Amino acid sequence: MMKLLEGNTIRLRALEPEDLEFLYKWENDTTLWRYGTTLAPYSRFSLRDYIADSRLDIFQSRQLRLMIVLQSENVTIGTVDLYDFDPINCRAGIGILLDDAYRKQGLATETLKLVEKYAFEFLMLKQIYAYVPERNEPSVKLFSRSGYIETGKLVSWVKNGDLYEDVYFMQLIAP
Repeated sequence: MMKLLEGNTIRLRALEPEDLEFLYKWENDTTLWRYGTTLAPYSRFSLRDYIADSRLDIFQSRQLRLMIVLQSENVTIGTVDLYDFDPINCRAGIGILLDDAYRKQGLATETLKLVEKYAFEFLMLKQIYAYVPERNEPSVKLFSRSGYIETGKLVSWVKNGDLYEDVYFMQLIAP
């Protein structure tokens, strides 16, 4: 029997202190900042605190970060977040990051399916949503192929260099 957070190729697990260097690398990659809300680098000290605080459950912290592990090599390849968890309205945002070396292999799709199963069947959410910058074509394709529907467009929502970029609001409603 397959475990809730385990797929054919990957498994999702809680943050561990050993994840510090992965988080430090990914959170401080300035090329990724335009896809999120990061405005400044993170110190190892602040990331250690973040990892320590991850012991709180999603109902307390309103977010959950899971590490994506490639089972065949037992190597951490990315992270997926449920954020802005709203237990009253039964919804949460989702964000996913895969290390460059592991992109375009179907691993993000498998990750989404595992998180969706967890969110819909265990947390009993009604919907998951994502904010996807229009020019982030790989993410637009990932979420579209995974059944997320564009239900809104936020015009000039994020600044990318000297330009402002539109962002799609994409939702997946529980079956």
